[in-house]
Amino acid sequence: MHPAILLAADPVPAAVDTGNTAWILASAALVLIMTPGLAFFYSGMVRAKNALNMLMMNFICLAVVGVLWAIYGFSWSFGATRWSGLIGSSANFYGLGNPDVLSSVWGFGPIYKIGENLPTGGLTAGVPVLVFAMFQLMFAIITPALISGAIADRVKFWGWTIFVAIWVTIVYFPVANWVFGTGWILNKLKAEDFAGGTAVHINAGAAALALVFVLGKRVGWRRDPMKPHNVPFVLLGASLLWFGWYGFNAGSEGAADGIAGLAFTTTTIATCAATLGWLVVEQLRDGKPTTVGAASGAVAGLVAITPACAFVSPLGGLAIGLIAGMLCALAVGLKFRFGFDDALDVVGVHLVGGLTGTILIGFFGFDHGALAGGVESKRGLFYGGGLKLLEVQVVAALSVLVYSFVITFVIGTALKALGIFRVSEETELTGLDEIEHAESAYSFSSTLTGGLTHVSGGAPVPAERTEELSGKGV
Repeated sequence: MHPAILLAADPVPAAVDTGNTAWILASAALVLIMTPGLAFFYSGMVRAKNALNMLMMNFICLAVVGVLWAIYGFSWSFGATRWSGLIGSSANFYGLGNPDVLSSVWGFGPIYKIGENLPTGGLTAGVPVLVFAMFQLMFAIITPALISGAIADRVKFWGWTIFVAIWVTIVYFPVANWVFGTGWILNKLKAEDFAGGTAVHINAGAAALALVFVLGKRVGWRRDPMKPHNVPFVLLGASLLWFGWYGFNAGSEGAADGIAGLAFTTTTIATCAATLGWLVVEQLRDGKPTTVGAASGAVAGLVAITPACAFVSPLGGLAIGLIAGMLCALAVGLKFRFGFDDALDVVGVHLVGGLTGTILIGFFGFDHGALAGGVESKRGLFYGGGLKLLEVQVVAALSVLVYSFVITFVIGTALKALGIFRVSEETELTGLDEIEHAESAYSFSSTLTGGLTHVSGGAPVPAERTEELSGKGV
């Protein structure tokens, strides 16, 4: 959430703004649906024998991160700054049950109790602290879930669960504080990241890159096709992500106002442009536009516009989306050139897309001071701002990338050395659904139902052929 607007010219009561609160509650629910949407997106792209495992790797993030966020995550992410802006911590945020928290609204700076007056120039969205905390929780949940796609088909479920708990604690919570809270990137460096290009996408993308090096390649990578088993799931997941992303971006304003409208607009236009950009690259490179490409292009556009959505014009959003769609389409091939097994192109989409959107603010950032209630925003190179903003954006992006990569590499290496992270070759060949969860995503019965039975990938089969097909192993 960026404090670019909501300036109070005169002292105002720190009362709940029901309109803003309703919008943030709805936005939090929109962001929540993104994690199941991501699960379908990823699950459709893996092989059928690992479909449930991928769903579970995403779903467990909801449970683990939700518990840790309530206990200490919100305090570490949005508490008062500690250690020169490297982490946050506020005693009344631990557990989220302190009476001062329950009776307070969120302000950009101190927290004010309902009914008290803000000092002149104070900032408040009029949103209860708990509502803000739940909105930000959804960002914390989906960030580790994004990583899961890179290491699909080869991770133990409980090892992944332990990794998520450790990773959000020592990587996500501190980085969220740097970018969204009281930390150094927002408050000292003053980089611009409206909704999580650095804290979410660069962070997750760098972590994904580290883990693919730690875990190594899947059995049969580059030899076996490993094609998506359910392309409709992929498009369904991408559509749910696009839908939920409006809460992600427009909700990050913290208010139902013109900046939220700008974020909504640029998000839409950039995603459309990125989809076209990806498909054009596919057509020129491969001779065919694909459904998976369309879905991936949309996600690439959503990723790239996330940090920039309220800092660029609609045309700037179009340019960022188009550039990101084309770059990410080209970047997904890097894994073959450099030999790392990023199963579902998390590095190519989220790391490259996040870097693209964050850095391009330095070119396309524009002054919407009138729209922002008089608070001047920084200008990019194309709007007469020189190189200063570009330099700041590069420093922020690279800082998060390096921190996330290094710490994730250490965590992954330790878990792998303990033997609790990577599955055995036998498990990988059999499938994680069966070995890790004792379930199967698809069960094709050989018993008769109404005179018909079904076989995988086929049409209903007449009952008189059931025994013949069963004898052939169908």
